[in-house]
Amino acid sequence: MRTGAKILVIDDEKSIRRFMDASLTAKGYTVLPAKTGAEGVKAAAEEHPDVVLLDLNLPDKDGLAVLKEIRGFSSVPVIILTVKSSDTDKEQLLDSGADDYLTKPFSLTELMARIRVALRHAVNLREDVAFRHGPLEIDFSTRQVTVSGKETHLTATEFNLLKALVSHAGKVVTQSQLLSEVWGPHAVEQSHYLRIYVGQLRRKLETGAPELHGFIITDPGVGYRVKV
Repeated sequence: MRTGAKILVIDDEKSIRRFMDASLTAKGYTVLPAKTGAEGVKAAAEEHPDVVLLDLNLPDKDGLAVLKEIRGFSSVPVIILTVKSSDTDKEQLLDSGADDYLTKPFSLTELMARIRVALRHAVNLREDVAFRHGPLEIDFSTRQVTVSGKETHLTATEFNLLKALVSHAGKVVTQSQLLSEVWGPHAVEQSHYLRIYVGQLRRKLETGAPELHGFIITDPGVGYRVKV
C-alpha cells in the first residue's frame, strides 16, 4: 500500500472526521480534515491532497458545488460519501466529476480499497503523460523540461503554469482558469500574477530556442493558448 499519501476529508460531522483520522492514520496516510465546503476547497488548493473524501451534506454549501469548485483547478481523485443510492444520483455524481462514491454506511475495508484504487489511477495519470512540440519536451513524471536537448530550469510555479497550458494545447485557457489551477481559487482576481509568470516562462523557453517565439499566444482580455 502507498503510505504517506495525503487524504483530505471534507465532512461536517466531528465523529466521522475523528473516525477517518484514526483509521487512515493507522494505515499510514496523512489526514487533512475540513468541516465546511469552504475549508475543503481551500485545503484542496493549498495542500494538494492525493485523494479527497467529500460528504455531500455540508453546512455552508452543497457538496456537488464543492466538487465543481475543486474540479475547476484540480484533477485530484474525489470519492463522494453519500446516503443517496439511486442510479440517477450516482450518474449525476460521476457526471459532475466524481471518481467514485461510497454509500453510507460503509465498511472501513471498502473505504481503504476505494482509496487504493484512486491512488493507483492518479499515479498512472501522472506517469503516463508527456508533451512534445518542436524543440520543447516535457516529462510530467519527472517535471523535467528540455529545450533543444538541454534542460531548462523552471520554478515550481512556472512548471505548473506550463503544464496547465499544454494540458489544453490548442485551446484558449481563460485567465481565471489558469489562476485557479496554478494558484488556487483565492487568486482568480490576481491577473498580474499571470502576466509576470507568462513573461518569465516565454523568456526561458525562447532563450533555449528562438523558434518557440509565439508558442504561448495571448488572447487579449480572455487568456492564453499554446500552439499544437
